Amino acid sequence: MGLMSAITGNASEISAEAIEDEVGPILASGEQITKAYKLIRDYFVFTNSRVILVDKQGITGTQIEFLSIPYRSITSFSIETAGLGFNDSVLTLHIHGMDDIRREFKKSINIAEVQMALAEQLNRS
Repeated sequence: MGLMSAITGNASEISAEAIEDEVGPILASGEQITKAYKLIRDYFVFTNSRVILVDKQGITGTQIEFLSIPYRSITSFSIETAGLGFNDSVLTLHIHGMDDIRREFKKSINIAEVQMALAEQLNRS
């Protein structure tokens, strides 16, 4: 992830292997990571059964909060595609009983691919 992306808080796609050590222990039997995106120290993960938001807290980031959102709790979602200039794509998840979750993606990330993966998972649940 480039410095400008880190400063502006944009997500970059990362491999499942890059986060396996931290997320692996909380995965259910048979659960697999399908997509993952990093935002400075934090990241969020799409699995075949839920979205996991990982929030590394404190200066050292040794304390980690894992927020698990089952796909059945996502009531809807929206995407905003990147425009001209410095605009980035945005994914907003509308969660039953929670505040909306909004994440920005670099222009290099195909937001249509992200929404397709999310839509497929929502259709399965």
